[in-house]
Amino acid sequence: MKLLHTSDWHLGHSLYNFDRTAEQQAFLKQLTEAVRTHRPDALLISGDVYHYSSPSASTQRMYTDAILAIHDACPTMQIIVTAGNHDSSSRLEIDSNLWKHFRVHVIGSIDRKDNQVLWEKHIIPLADESGKLTGYVIAVPHCYPQNFPALHPDIPRDERQADFFHTLLEETAKRNTTGVPVILMAHLAVAGSDITGHDDGIGGMDYLPIETLGEGYDYLALGHIHCPQTLRNTKQYARYSGSPLPVNFDETYPHSMTCVELSRHGDTPKLEIIPIDNPFPLVTLPKEPAPFETALKELQTFPADNPAYIRLNVLLKDYLSPDCNEQASQAVRDKACRFCYIRTQRETSASSATATSLNIQELKEQSPLEIADRYFEEATGEPLDEELRHLLKTVIDTVREEQQ
Repeated sequence: MKLLHTSDWHLGHSLYNFDRTAEQQAFLKQLTEAVRTHRPDALLISGDVYHYSSPSASTQRMYTDAILAIHDACPTMQIIVTAGNHDSSSRLEIDSNLWKHFRVHVIGSIDRKDNQVLWEKHIIPLADESGKLTGYVIAVPHCYPQNFPALHPDIPRDERQADFFHTLLEETAKRNTTGVPVILMAHLAVAGSDITGHDDGIGGMDYLPIETLGEGYDYLALGHIHCPQTLRNTKQYARYSGSPLPVNFDETYPHSMTCVELSRHGDTPKLEIIPIDNPFPLVTLPKEPAPFETALKELQTFPADNPAYIRLNVLLKDYLSPDCNEQASQAVRDKACRFCYIRTQRETSASSATATSLNIQELKEQSPLEIADRYFEEATGEPLDEELRHLLKTVIDTVREEQQ
């Protein structure tokens, strides 16, 4: 059995108000060609299809056109899409009955009937061109831990998530009488994962031990964390395919999709990492913080025909000129690159550079004024102004008098 695993497309995402449609379409074309080349049994899309829960009409059309093109590239392949925390489960599922005609399964939520979970919605059998069963995909959409259904009476709320996954795997094992591979899809954060560059402002991160997901799967197709990585425990393989395009400048690692091959239940998966070429890379100039004049010069000499998003990496000693952004914008005028913003890092004094953090006991022993002195110097590289210090002392003394 062969699978293509991808996730976190974030279609509709813009970068500092710059439209990224061309980059997203470039990725979707690369994915289509990968499907055409590898001819997998299934394409797994593990959540965060969209960046916003209410994507624009043009973004939804881009998704629809891409899925149809992917289907045409390998009509026998099944496509399995699960909702992520950025997606609206109801919006993603709205055309699910129509999508079935194109061998597309869309799982946006956990449904129940007569107080029973509809396991058949989540346990999807895969078959080859002759109709022979080749594997099972267990598709679980994003669900916050406290919202998993209670499968048994009186089960504590904090145990419902683990109970759901364990029961789902047990239900799959009952069906898997021929020992075909079992793939589990989930959109969540596993404890110990590398979250380098990840900035998730929607829903945050609920980390869970991988043991919560149970046993009995051969490959765990994860979404949510953007850094591609393979997690290994003693028995199973789990992998984040990662985001196909960087969502921010700190996602500096290569982006990719994953091809997975399995022969039978219990086998170790064979993985092939397929790199994704981003036609509009995110570039930081210079790599190490430098004075604004130095950073601006690098921007001015950046090749005019190189498409890129650029942030300036500035070491701040005093303050930035009010027209610094205008100077940077002028530097990229008539160039293929796009200036995004200036990241500043304040130059620290020798005393603050050698400062150490306080433990709780040391913090208790410091007066409010001493803590303010320390914070101000570490933040600005300069000692607290005497006039400001006197004003702060007056406020502290007044508060103490009112508390007595």
